[in-house]
Amino acid sequence: MTSFRIASRHLFRALPLFAILATASACVAQQTQANTQAQGSASGAAALAATPAAEPVQPRMATYKCGSDGTITVENRGDSVHVVSTDGEEVDLPAAPVTQRSRYGAGADAIVIEGREALFMHGRHPPITCMR
Repeated sequence: MTSFRIASRHLFRALPLFAILATASACVAQQTQANTQAQGSASGAAALAATPAAEPVQPRMATYKCGSDGTITVENRGDSVHVVSTDGEEVDLPAAPVTQRSRYGAGADAIVIEGREALFMHGRHPPITCMR
């Protein structure tokens, strides 16, 4: 086997990891930029205070309707959530990363909560979008 084939094989194995890392670093860069702008000047802080909150605070208990799939119930515990899935299975998911308050996941289960919408991924089931 030539060294080119070996190198290309390693490259194709590593591509999914690079894609995930690039996506994660873009999220961190956007968050860092927003924090820098918010702390930059008094006028920036005044403008930020005048802007209404884009997303309401998540309630401690919420039920999300998932169309024909049924409903899920989410208990927000701050650094984790307790989810009762559409099939009645209960799952505890930690924040991912720990400081995050809208993305939770462990193993093959995850939930992303944005405003009144939740994207729930449970085991090998297809992801479902649910509305509060």
